Amino acid sequence: MNDEELCFTPATELLRMIRSKAVSPVEIVRASIARAEALDPHLNAICTPTFDTALEQARAAEAAVMRSERLGLLHGIPTTLKDVSLTRGVRTMGGSNLYRDRIPTFDHVHVERLRDAGAIVIGKTTVPELGWKGNGDSPVTGITHNPWRHGMNAGGSSAGAAVCAAAGIAPLHQGSDGAGSVRMPAAFCGVFGLKPSYGRIPYWPMPNNGAISHVGPLTRTVADGALMLQAMAGPDDRDMASLESPPDDFIGGIDQGIAGLKVAYSPDLGYLRVDAEVATRVEAAARAFEELGCKVDLVNPGWGDPIEMEHVLFTGGYAGMLGHLLDEWADRLDPGLVALTRHGMKYTAADYCRAQGERLQYYDKVHAFFQRYDLLLTPSLSVAAFDAARLIPDHWEQHPWDWLRWAGFSYPFNLTWLPAATCPCGFTAAGLPVGIQIVAGRFQDLRVLQAARAFESVRPWAQVRPVFP
Repeated sequence: MNDEELCFTPATELLRMIRSKAVSPVEIVRASIARAEALDPHLNAICTPTFDTALEQARAAEAAVMRSERLGLLHGIPTTLKDVSLTRGVRTMGGSNLYRDRIPTFDHVHVERLRDAGAIVIGKTTVPELGWKGNGDSPVTGITHNPWRHGMNAGGSSAGAAVCAAAGIAPLHQGSDGAGSVRMPAAFCGVFGLKPSYGRIPYWPMPNNGAISHVGPLTRTVADGALMLQAMAGPDDRDMASLESPPDDFIGGIDQGIAGLKVAYSPDLGYLRVDAEVATRVEAAARAFEELGCKVDLVNPGWGDPIEMEHVLFTGGYAGMLGHLLDEWADRLDPGLVALTRHGMKYTAADYCRAQGERLQYYDKVHAFFQRYDLLLTPSLSVAAFDAARLIPDHWEQHPWDWLRWAGFSYPFNLTWLPAATCPCGFTAAGLPVGIQIVAGRFQDLRVLQAARAFESVRPWAQVRPVFP
């Protein structure tokens, strides 16, 4: 197996090879680093490499295998961490001049868990400033490029994570999702991304928008996503919203199939605009669930458009985080982030509380829907990747900061804390990936994984790779 094939081998297979001593963690990590060094000048996906430390850890991982020690769930597997995740002793900029030189003294809890499971971190991945938008650029790191076409948007905010996944730079990548920030870049880059149920993966320290933000995996295969989720999930009382019960067996349960499930397919949630090429690819993908033995109904869920409450809660979070800093820092921040923050500062405490009440009413509608259906299918996004220098596609209505409308399928499930995944389901005529979103009721993370795995079995995608000059 040459280095490129090794880099595109799923983590589930690499683990078997490591345990059987067919391949060394050192070989795997060296191949991942070599690929990162070769491709990142073209992609700009890794903002803080940790290659030397990773090689040291790989040598220690190899020694543990040779001594027949007890090995962790992710022992020896190269991994990246999103640059809003705090990492002990490793720079964490968040794509912002505010934190350009920040070196945390502790890890986020999900980082702790990945390390404890034996994952080897090869670097921090790029983000838009403080994760505010669905585009992969920031004042600190510049533009992160889509691996399928240079100069096109890689999505945000887990931009570098999705790019590395698609490009074969390590198999496991950590993201976070406050309004679609795992699913958007995964869809734009043609990989699997999962936002689990809120609280499934503890989030501590919790960000200011923590009531809508989730941690999740980005991988090339569903099984790798399940593996990574297994390593990060489980209760931790440092996060007051952490789910108390132990997680399901995500790894052992994903192949149970979905025959007999009642599935709803909504091409627009009843109100969203969708580009024609995206709509056509997703409609064809939805038909695969009939092949898998499901009953599929075309539906308008009837929930209404939650964009106004999303505006209050999303921009209000940034107002609380940055409003007091604008006088000093506005000229060094992303102008769109400044405009969004100023918008959030217009809302009152009463406005914010009213939006929270509307959110609870919205959840009641969504909850009732998932009493009737086991799964919901939608497009992951309304558009395919567009010019990376633009906040909004040029054929859509422009706005100084409101990119949320082309990502309207994402944030409803942050507001309601439901598990949602995106799977690749084809390409546009220009060769850009399209994604289908799979959603289930709250706590039904395993069901989402089972559905994604079943879809992957009849519409495989991981064998298709971007080509680099």
